[in-house]
Amino acid sequence: MKISVLGAGAWGTALAIQASARHEVMLWARDAAAVAVMRASARNSQYLPEAVLPASLALSSDLAAAVAHATQADGLIVVATPMAALRSMLTGLPDGARVLWLCKGFEAGTGLLGHEIAREVQPRLRVGILSGPSFAQEVAAGQPTALVAASEDAELAQAAVTAFHSDRLRVYTSLDPVGVEVGGAVKNVMAIAVGTADGLRLRAERIGLSAAGADAPGLNARAALITRGLAEMLRLGLALGARAETFMGLSGMGDLVLTATGDLSRNRRVGLLLAEGLPLEKILHQLGHVAEGVYSAPTVLARARLKGVEMPITEAVVQVLDGRLSPAAAVDLLMGRQAKAEH
Repeated sequence: MKISVLGAGAWGTALAIQASARHEVMLWARDAAAVAVMRASARNSQYLPEAVLPASLALSSDLAAAVAHATQADGLIVVATPMAALRSMLTGLPDGARVLWLCKGFEAGTGLLGHEIAREVQPRLRVGILSGPSFAQEVAAGQPTALVAASEDAELAQAAVTAFHSDRLRVYTSLDPVGVEVGGAVKNVMAIAVGTADGLRLRAERIGLSAAGADAPGLNARAALITRGLAEMLRLGLALGARAETFMGLSGMGDLVLTATGDLSRNRRVGLLLAEGLPLEKILHQLGHVAEGVYSAPTVLARARLKGVEMPITEAVVQVLDGRLSPAAAVDLLMGRQAKAEH
């Protein structure tokens, strides 16, 4: 199979490395100078410095050539840009192309999910999403990982299996792209919430509970946030037409647990640093990578309100990111809500 990965961030690079062992893969990056450095050093030093780029992996800064590489009958285009660039990338693709994207979130401004953007700008594309609990560094290193390829086009989902499934990377299929996309969007917001609570706990342990206040959140709070975060994810997904069982799978509970608790999670890192009192602008500069939850949170909340879906954790995260609420006050706000039935 001929595969083009459009976007040489950490995740796109990791998948390109894995697929190049079995397929003809081209990795595209916008910056020609960066491509030249990658070609000379056999490394993506900016986004994935630990991984060696195999000699079989073609590198290019020519977008037209990268698209042409994978638009024949058995080709597959993988869009590995941030969510903000998905619309422009899809717009330039030819009718009938088979396309997967890796980005997770709702589009800022429109509040649309990836499949809704595709339907609007290029309805004749064959589209789907590749998602699930995965850190790029582990995928590039060949550590065991499981993903889900979701599309209403069963043949396209199977093409993702052909492209990426191996003895170290399992790819399951799903016919519920709505659920997979909602899971991928909301889990980033919840990871900020859990990271913030964990940051308050770690700060309390560092300075002493008596100084921080004995009611600082602990591991019980982490479990509650993950569980109630999953409930918020499910409510929004069902309102948008997703299947409930999707949220018990890799792109729901699996990705939520990984992103909320894993040390490599950028969204969790945002929460940890918010708990330290750092301003958001400084946090984002320090990260040096996109943390999608920061941009998704207000859009998730806006879409939920349009559907009449209650998402109190998401609302608290938005207020903390906006500076209207301190992390400690957000915890107090959530704990002070009126008692209600769990389901």
